[in-house]
Amino acid sequence: MEKKQFQAESKRLLEMMVNSIYSQKEIFLRELISNASDAIDKMYYRSLTDENLQFEQDKYAIYVQADKEARTLTLRDTGIGMTKEELEANLGTIAKSGSLAFKKENEIKDGHDIIGQFGVGFYAAFMVADQVAVVSRSVDSDQAYLWQSDGTDGYTIEPAEKDEVGTTITLYLKENGEEESFDEYLEEYRLKQIIKKYSDFIRYPIKMNVTVSKPKEDSEEEYTEFEEEQTLNSMIPIWRKNKSELTDEDYVQFYQDKRYGFDKPLEHIHVAVDGAVRYNAILFIPENTPYDYYSKEFEKGLELYANGVLIMEKSAELVPDYFSFVKGMVDSEDLSLNISREMLQHDRQLQLIAKNIKSKIKSQLKTMLKKDREKYDKFYQAFGRQLKFGVYNDFGANKDDLQDLLLFHSSTENKLVSLADYVSRMKEDQTHIYYATGDSVERIAKLPQTEMVADKGYEILYLTEDVDEFAIKMLREYDGKEFISVSSADLKIDDDEKAEQETSEEDTAMFSKMKEILTGKVKDVRTSKRLKTHPVFLAADGDITIEMEKVLQAMPDNQHVKAEKVLELNGNHDVFASLKQAYGQDDEKFALYTNLLYSQALLIEGLPLEDPVEFTKDMCKVMV
Repeated sequence: MEKKQFQAESKRLLEMMVNSIYSQKEIFLRELISNASDAIDKMYYRSLTDENLQFEQDKYAIYVQADKEARTLTLRDTGIGMTKEELEANLGTIAKSGSLAFKKENEIKDGHDIIGQFGVGFYAAFMVADQVAVVSRSVDSDQAYLWQSDGTDGYTIEPAEKDEVGTTITLYLKENGEEESFDEYLEEYRLKQIIKKYSDFIRYPIKMNVTVSKPKEDSEEEYTEFEEEQTLNSMIPIWRKNKSELTDEDYVQFYQDKRYGFDKPLEHIHVAVDGAVRYNAILFIPENTPYDYYSKEFEKGLELYANGVLIMEKSAELVPDYFSFVKGMVDSEDLSLNISREMLQHDRQLQLIAKNIKSKIKSQLKTMLKKDREKYDKFYQAFGRQLKFGVYNDFGANKDDLQDLLLFHSSTENKLVSLADYVSRMKEDQTHIYYATGDSVERIAKLPQTEMVADKGYEILYLTEDVDEFAIKMLREYDGKEFISVSSADLKIDDDEKAEQETSEEDTAMFSKMKEILTGKVKDVRTSKRLKTHPVFLAADGDITIEMEKVLQAMPDNQHVKAEKVLELNGNHDVFASLKQAYGQDDEKFALYTNLLYSQALLIEGLPLEDPVEFTKDMCKVMV
């Protein structure tokens, strides 16, 4: 029997394909099952034009059988089969795809898309097998043929016996090595796992004899084991069913079956698009934050299927970072795959799908915010931080997508409020959106710098997370209203401007002396009417606020960025009177008061004292 050489360039090409194209060896089973599915599809299309063929779908299946003693894994299909010439053309020529040729010849467009397009999937078998034997009988012939190869220097073809039309592929597995065990592909549980993972939605049943056990009739403690043929795949994916056929429980079950999370989804989005690019998707908004969500280990992405076959477990390109909490899957027949079907080329189809998915997620969140506020608040507690990061990242490029989804605590409402809520309640004379920062709502409410804004009857947004002010700074304004911190040196309120104008020459000289004492610590010292009951606080002059300074200095790559601080004093407070009395009469006491007021302002802002020991000494001096 003559051995024929592969019609590709060399043995080296085959070795490169087997060892480089596929990232995981388990992929071989996905490829062989996909080829078997294609063979049955071809029989279906043949029946549409051949009146002598009747396609009864119940009679078509893919069978998997493992033999541990012989160390063989066999796949059998009841598809169209191959003639001797087709065996030689399709298996003798590396990267020759019979499926692709069939697809082009028949211009398939009716939803039974052929999976295989590259003709290399079959050779994935050589990742795990030393020898591969293919027995195939074509629907057009009574004679079957055996194709055999060790995947190195060629193959043989000879007549064989086969009663039924179809193809049987037998893999003679490699011996185990020090680092690799090929025995796993003979284990029942492992085969079921791989099939469920990659081929669960192949449209034809994948069957295998499975070991089951049941109690003996005369004993509840003793069991008898036997084999029974089971179908391992679901076949009809939920995303191809009409939405009207499905209940909320069906979506929850799918979420849990796919192990997208241990919680229940807050909301699901079922998308079916038949336009410039055809795809189906089911997306989930989880209820809880994954334990590793804000860590480097977390991987975002949706499951990506091509015609029901899993291509990627996490396709990161399908969701933007700020929606990385979304779980789910996308299935399309129009994707441009690369040769291994593992990675996608960055093409227009993928971009269109990603753009549409982003729009669907945003729309669903806005609907939830408007119609089910309780549910949205629950979502926001888990993932609001991520939305704020989305506003801040990429220099605010995504702020228009996200600004209407943001919520903040409020000085006037006992709940989280949106920016639209805030603007709708603004006073007639109010031209800006005011906010205050701090560790908690309770602490912010006690801040001295909130007094003047609150007295004007203006609502204040309370920012309690470290990312909040960075996001606000990136937004800059909302609905034409500029954001201003209550700690800003300029609140853009007329009363505050008048306060600065009314400073006396004596006070100006005193402030200059205080500024000299606090050299390097504050940019300026002045009075302000924003203080009502408190004697002092620190304002910030410039883009970097005091709260931003705290966040930046807490980072690992601390670059010692500091806000330009202004010490503001309450000119109507008794302490101010004592300060003026000491000025010019007792320089030591004046310096003591100045340092104490500065230390108090630091404590109010939650900033560390530069010298706690010196501060306690100063306090003792006042007390004696």
